[in-house]
Amino acid sequence: MKKLFVLLVFATVSVSSMAQTEDVPAVKHSVATNSFWSNWFIQGGLQGTTWYSNQEHGWGLTSKSNSPFASERTNLGLSLAVGKWFTPGLGLRTKWQGIWAKSVNPDTENKNIVGKSNEYWTLSEQALFNLSNMLCGYNPDRVWNVIPFIGGGIARSMTYDFYTMNIGVGLLNQFKLSNRVALNVELGWNRYEEDIDGSADMLWHNVGYGRGWVDKDNQLYAEVGLTVNLGKTLGWNRVPDVDAIKQLSQSQIDALNAQLGDANSEIDRLKTELAQKPKTETKEVVVTKSVKDFITTPVSVFFNLGKTEIAVLKDLVNVQALAKYAIENNSNILVTGYADSATGTPAINKVLSEKRAQRVANELIKMGVNAERIKTASYGGVAILEPVDFNRRATVQITED
Repeated sequence: MKKLFVLLVFATVSVSSMAQTEDVPAVKHSVATNSFWSNWFIQGGLQGTTWYSNQEHGWGLTSKSNSPFASERTNLGLSLAVGKWFTPGLGLRTKWQGIWAKSVNPDTENKNIVGKSNEYWTLSEQALFNLSNMLCGYNPDRVWNVIPFIGGGIARSMTYDFYTMNIGVGLLNQFKLSNRVALNVELGWNRYEEDIDGSADMLWHNVGYGRGWVDKDNQLYAEVGLTVNLGKTLGWNRVPDVDAIKQLSQSQIDALNAQLGDANSEIDRLKTELAQKPKTETKEVVVTKSVKDFITTPVSVFFNLGKTEIAVLKDLVNVQALAKYAIENNSNILVTGYADSATGTPAINKVLSEKRAQRVANELIKMGVNAERIKTASYGGVAILEPVDFNRRATVQITED
């Protein structure tokens, strides 16, 4: 048991040091709130536990008894938990732990402790604080997350049929194995009322009260286990830079308005010219070129990082205007998809750009555009626009052919 407990503590330090060098730096940014059913998780683990009773303090016990690895006070335990992350930095979990323990009580004659089996369980509600995300910014590729926690609940000794209250604190180190699974290495301390070990007597010596470690029963534990992430959505989506997108959209609208103004001016000029010519010289004048310049200007639809769902549905308002023109004039439409080259691999970006183009093409079909009139193209990862977010888009435009 001593070797196992030492191994669990050593694993916390050594694996943490290794993971620290593998972590990927993140840029701080806001994230979108996910639905209630997103970012749930379940956990299970094996614990090495050691108990210190309130009665044993101040008795001058032997070094073996004082050791946290003494066989009189250590045993194995299990834990199960279910929880949810409400933000990248704040979560809650309900944790059950227990089954086996060793009650430790002083032997008044020999001034030593004796260990007695004490089957128990603890049920706690704990607040989790992901310091890695809170201080360094959310990063879905981070290997190591440092998560302190604090909480409280109830406990029961099944051996002695006692219920009591408890509070606890600890440190959870979480190491990403995949998007769904993470390795847990956890250290914790639970503080119980003094009757959890089967003895409700207060201190057997003149120590005084008010010191949380001294006048209560205490449990220290080290745990190794797994976290399994649940739900359709894992992690957090970056909030689109609405102001920047509005700015880009406004610049497109200004350009379209300018072209429309030019087209109207050309129409007025031609009308004036026709009015001044004799009727015999009147001929049909085509003024569609300027209108086409207006219509063929690309309209952008933006997407979140790594996603194929349209980020801002209002982008489809301008697309609908182009769709209406295409339907009325039997025109062809080209939809072009893009991803940003700053993130992801070329293969992933190629697939993303294709799916984004097809996503917008599907919207055009819903608007009544004949599918045969729609062509799609994709360019994978690009760095055409600044900031980089603007490259996560699809463009829609009327074409000549």
